[in-house]
Amino acid sequence: MAIKLGQQETGSITYQVTEGSASKSNIYCEVPYASSDSQYFVFSRSNPDYSPNSTEYVRCKIGTWEMEVAGRGRGGVTMTYTGLFYFLRHTESGGVELVKVDLATGRSSVTGSFSKPLKARSLGTISPDGRYYAYGVVTDEKYREFGIELVDLHTNKKEIIDRDPYILNPHPQFEPSEGKQLMIQHNRGGKIDENGKLIKLVGDEGATLYLLDVDSGKRTELQVGKPYTTPATGHEAWIGDTKKMLLTVAASGDFAPAKGNLLGVKAGSPARIVSGGYWFNHVGTSVCGKFFACDDTRTADVVIGSVKTGKNALVCHSETSYGRAQNTHPHPYLTPDLKWVIYNSDRSGIPQIHVATVPEDMIGKLVQ
Repeated sequence: MAIKLGQQETGSITYQVTEGSASKSNIYCEVPYASSDSQYFVFSRSNPDYSPNSTEYVRCKIGTWEMEVAGRGRGGVTMTYTGLFYFLRHTESGGVELVKVDLATGRSSVTGSFSKPLKARSLGTISPDGRYYAYGVVTDEKYREFGIELVDLHTNKKEIIDRDPYILNPHPQFEPSEGKQLMIQHNRGGKIDENGKLIKLVGDEGATLYLLDVDSGKRTELQVGKPYTTPATGHEAWIGDTKKMLLTVAASGDFAPAKGNLLGVKAGSPARIVSGGYWFNHVGTSVCGKFFACDDTRTADVVIGSVKTGKNALVCHSETSYGRAQNTHPHPYLTPDLKWVIYNSDRSGIPQIHVATVPEDMIGKLVQ
């Protein structure tokens, strides 16, 4: 049963919508994990009773907070701006299926079936036409090289389209309008030992981003991270169909909070500061591409803003610990109707899924 936590000084009303000790996460905020009509969202919940499909994907109705398990699987999740949710599910025969769930209706279907498991080591991403599915893989048994694998869901053909020693945490994201490019996170200097243990996620060179042409494999480096800016934090999202990325960089020097560490960038152009005033960290963009939601590293506050004007506003204090576990980070995102923010918080002592209303006049003030 959802717990109404009350109204904050911003006017936002917050709710804790889950209870219990099972591990939960609102997944990740690069895209909104919500139906296109903003009536439902999906979160993940651990349930080892169903191993190997030990992650439950729970569909929650906004407002009534009614819940149902939309499917059970094991990673590879991705989401489209049209409200289609995908995840990988192991089969009894030892293979794997890619399952698609329409969050508006709850209906699911198998969109890809493979006799052997897909060795995805990252979030997945789906092309806007639904034909291609991509994810990060290990290409060397001693973890000296990593790759991006592309699956043609019409033919089930798999192909490694990119290889590099530093794409160990690639965050691949299809450009959402044409789907001809993938954004790839390049953790320069990162290292994993031959047993698969992480030594360092990134080196002194810092992280940066590049665009990968799906057909040719050509890379286009984006002008973020050293030497252009402070290192990228590894949190980025496409800005609607503008073919631009929104990302955060280390909040220091020319990108200190007073100036702004939330940047916009497109291929061939220098990055620009979009918004400041906070230690922006995780970033998600709205389906319309006009707004963003971020969490603040130092306060764990949930903030939204306008990509165009740079104006931002505090929605709520998440009161989460912002610890080592990812589900203690807010990872906020806006629903498509811009009326709700979904986020994580362990304010009760255990990470739970929380929801906050966006005050009625807040969005309007951001664009004035």
